[in-house]
Amino acid sequence: MKDFQNEAPDVLFGLPMPMVRAFGLRGVSIGDDRARVRMPFDPMHTNSRGDVHGGALAVLMDCVLSCAVRAHDPRNFGVITIDMSLHFVASSNGELIGSAHCERRGRSPSFARGEVHDPSGLLVALATGTFKLVDRHGTAA
Repeated sequence: MKDFQNEAPDVLFGLPMPMVRAFGLRGVSIGDDRARVRMPFDPMHTNSRGDVHGGALAVLMDCVLSCAVRAHDPRNFGVITIDMSLHFVASSNGELIGSAHCERRGRSPSFARGEVHDPSGLLVALATGTFKLVDRHGTAA
């Protein structure tokens, strides 16, 4: 797996994404059809109970699933989300780690599945997604 841990705060595995800065997402690892992304706890991203909001979990999962789809060549491909299904399993009020695996990469579409865990290993969410790979020039891969 390639290491991208020293990227700018608005870059995720070689691609600039302003939302990455807004949610503090940091790429941990990418390669071999897999990706891991860390999201720090931020009180601005919580619900009325002080737990991480489901929308923040959706951002994390969309990013890590799409990164797994482009894991074969992370700097040269972007991804368009076609569909994502997210299942909330437990609440959390701390840092989260998303991990995903590209189950099938095709010209169109590609499929990935992933999980979110807290640092203790508690499963917080599960997701699957369908994505379209695009080269950095905007054409279908």
